[in-house]
Amino acid sequence: MAEPALARARMNIGQVLDLLRGDFPGVTISKIRFLEDQGLIKPERTPAGYRKFSSDDVDRLRYILRVQRDHYLPHKVIAEHLDAIDRGLEPPAIDGVAPVVPQVVLDRDGLPSPESFRRSSEVRLSRRELIKVADISEELLEQLEQFGLVAARPGTKHYDTDSLIVAKTARELADFGLEPRHLRAFKTAVDREVGLVEQVVAPLKRGRDAAAQARAEEAVSDIAALSVRLHATLVKVGLRRS
Repeated sequence: MAEPALARARMNIGQVLDLLRGDFPGVTISKIRFLEDQGLIKPERTPAGYRKFSSDDVDRLRYILRVQRDHYLPHKVIAEHLDAIDRGLEPPAIDGVAPVVPQVVLDRDGLPSPESFRRSSEVRLSRRELIKVADISEELLEQLEQFGLVAARPGTKHYDTDSLIVAKTARELADFGLEPRHLRAFKTAVDREVGLVEQVVAPLKRGRDAAAQARAEEAVSDIAALSVRLHATLVKVGLRRS
């Protein structure tokens, strides 16, 4: 599917200046070039060397100029905010100490919806950020990794939203005396459920056309959500009987 014309549009520096001056009367071409020199923005360059700005570049400039004007943030701090945004995080509050992870979307009953299984996590947390945001210790994270409950994204040193949820949940369970070694039973049960789902959708995955692949992906999401619902309900019923 083609991108909308607005998303593909590229503007020269004069056009960008016209867009920004309404909110930032003091902005100049020299100011924009300086922000580029500082590495805060990275507009495209034509073969002739002219700058071409996208709408995302303009939004980035608005953010930079706003936090400079309203909060007097230094370039180093602004760069950290922009790095968080680039990694799918929300930038910290001006007086905050860590980026804020977007709220995970759940069904009204608190269980993951099929859509949540289809949604890929764009969040990338460093090890230090994961420990900070999940409010866990380095030792707990090492144990979670040891038992295969948390892992960095393949080929990177960053962790995603799923790792954050597992880490936070493990920390809350630790308050009740459940250590990572006790959670291996959950991992074993999950591996069995995953194997069952893969077995069910295997015939769909054999189709080579895009429609077959889409049906397989949709089936995986639906079955996964249903299995979680069944598991949670059976646990609730079991505890009620005990």
